[in-house]
Amino acid sequence: MSSIFSVLMILAMLSVLASLGVGLFAMHKGDARFSNKMMRVRVGLQAVALLLFFLAVSSR
Repeated sequence: MSSIFSVLMILAMLSVLASLGVGLFAMHKGDARFSNKMMRVRVGLQAVALLLFFLAVSSR
């Protein structure tokens, strides 16, 4: 069970990193609306990553 949480947490963290990169790239290109949307997606993905972390810690 712990390995499932580990894999899911890694995927969540990589998703956060990808959304951050896409959002920063969009901001650099001047697309403020898309950049703002990606930053909101990033916050949601961070919440999912934290939830997975707490579930992994509490399941031990």
